[in-house]
Amino acid sequence: MKQYQLTDFLPTTKKEAELRKWTDVDVVLFSGDAYIDHPSFGSAVIGRILENEGLKVAIVPQPDWRGDFRDFKKFGEPRMFFAVTSGVMDSMVNHYTANKRLRSNDAYSPNGQAGLRPDRATIVYCNIIKNLYPKTPIIIGGIEASLRRFSHYDYWDDSYRNSILVDTNADLLVYGMGELPIRAIANKFKQGGNIKDCYDIPQTAYLSKIIPQKANQKTLHSHEVCSKNKQKSAETFRIIEEESNKQEQAQLIQPIGNSFVIVNPSFETMKTEELDAVYDLPFTYLPHPKYKEKKIPAYEMIRFSVNTHRGCFGGCAFCTISMHQGKFIISRSEKSILKEIEKISELPDFNGYLSDLGGPSANMYKMQGYDKNICKKCKKASCIFPSVCKNMNTNHSALLQLYKNVDALPYIKKSFIGSGVRYDLLLHKTGDEDIDKNNKYYIEELIKKHVSGRLKVAPEHTSDMVLNIMRKPTFCLFKEFKQKFEKINKKEGLKQQIIPYFISSHPGCKLTDMAELAIETKKLNFQLEQIQDFTPTPMTLSTEIYHTGIHPYTLKPVYTAKSKVEKLQQRDFFFWYKPEFNLKIKQTLKKIGRTDLIDKLLKK
Repeated sequence: MKQYQLTDFLPTTKKEAELRKWTDVDVVLFSGDAYIDHPSFGSAVIGRILENEGLKVAIVPQPDWRGDFRDFKKFGEPRMFFAVTSGVMDSMVNHYTANKRLRSNDAYSPNGQAGLRPDRATIVYCNIIKNLYPKTPIIIGGIEASLRRFSHYDYWDDSYRNSILVDTNADLLVYGMGELPIRAIANKFKQGGNIKDCYDIPQTAYLSKIIPQKANQKTLHSHEVCSKNKQKSAETFRIIEEESNKQEQAQLIQPIGNSFVIVNPSFETMKTEELDAVYDLPFTYLPHPKYKEKKIPAYEMIRFSVNTHRGCFGGCAFCTISMHQGKFIISRSEKSILKEIEKISELPDFNGYLSDLGGPSANMYKMQGYDKNICKKCKKASCIFPSVCKNMNTNHSALLQLYKNVDALPYIKKSFIGSGVRYDLLLHKTGDEDIDKNNKYYIEELIKKHVSGRLKVAPEHTSDMVLNIMRKPTFCLFKEFKQKFEKINKKEGLKQQIIPYFISSHPGCKLTDMAELAIETKKLNFQLEQIQDFTPTPMTLSTEIYHTGIHPYTLKPVYTAKSKVEKLQQRDFFFWYKPEFNLKIKQTLKKIGRTDLIDKLLKK
């Protein structure tokens, strides 16, 4: 194992900067997360990108926002700009459950300690910095800034909020995965430019008193109109989502008060060599030494895992991945992946087992459209819903080869797939004999060699009507996959489990749908563990329906459970097998006039 020095990490204190013989810094990066020098953590990636551009970068993880603000002052005023992120998660999602209860722990903090970041961390950090250093530019990024770049519904306030640019008074916002825009910003500053010279950089947003003159622009309904008119809000969401899913996007403009939020089109999808270059940066793959003898749960979860690709073309209505990472897959080269695995093998306590070899959806590695011109014109959110696009190459052969080569490494005993698997991709019949054969073989290989006792899949619901709103495949496909899973297990003498994920209270879901979900899963001998009450998060289709009661693509009303009572009643159905829930479930079924379901669900 390589022994790292304190100077192998980005400096977090003035003393650490002095060890590098720095008298000043170019960029100070504030993050709501603990500092883990690993490519799975955005602040580490951005810091290393800026460092690679020759800049002196300091990072302040989880600054104390109370008291005398000494954490915000310790590096003084940077030569170029401040960079601010809430961390890997939106701070409100990080802090609160679906029922708005305060969480007791924080996976991105040492020892899981809660309370080391504020609510709406990006806003709080920026306001402190702006008061201390009013003339120094602030650039915000990360998922909290990215998904709040437009006016949006906020579940925790139950209100329609401004663009986060307004509330932070930030000078520039980087949305999505930030490597390309932050490199372009760094180069502007290195060439003697200022923050306004960055306004033309793709994948950025800013506030302006005037609308720039561009050839391809779309003006959205204003914040004020959307906050008062839910149909206009729904119409606006559809434009934003469709533009986000295009390869050739318009510049989007949203009036807000006397200003305009200007959102530039994104960069072209990163190329393999560009993504590989990110993983070639000198990450130590360890938490900063300041956390010695403390464990950071999020790091413990991913320390022996490898990300093979980015993006997801599933387009699930409740998911933010495609809106943040993009729907087009960027795959790393096999060489880059194997090089990272070698580095992981040298980490302390590595025992030969990779916990995950995957991505947002494990089995989309190297998948893309056959005809790029068709993809260029497409604005659909999903390439596999309501059915798999005929232009999509669903061949799993590259992934099979990757698994084979990883497992052949002398320091690997086993590689597991911990990420979710899209079984609709696996079961899709293309009509191409070789592809269909490869995909069938992938199912067998996955189940025989890459399941650590439990395989995660996400049917999410059993009702086709609810699944349609979710942009998920019919539950019949899950049943088909489960049969194959059990058949292969039996043949191989394995005792593995399939772990399905389900959501309650999703838009379109009624109490009857949850009762029928419980009955369906009971028939399949499931006592559900992986469950989630729907949480509305910014910039998802599901959240827009929750807020407006309207489907943005049809403008027709959609029922949504909103009261705490009904949300809990829906959730109760997950626990039909627990005696303490029986009475409550009986009362609910009587209330909705479905006493016919009582015996089906509760009879032993």
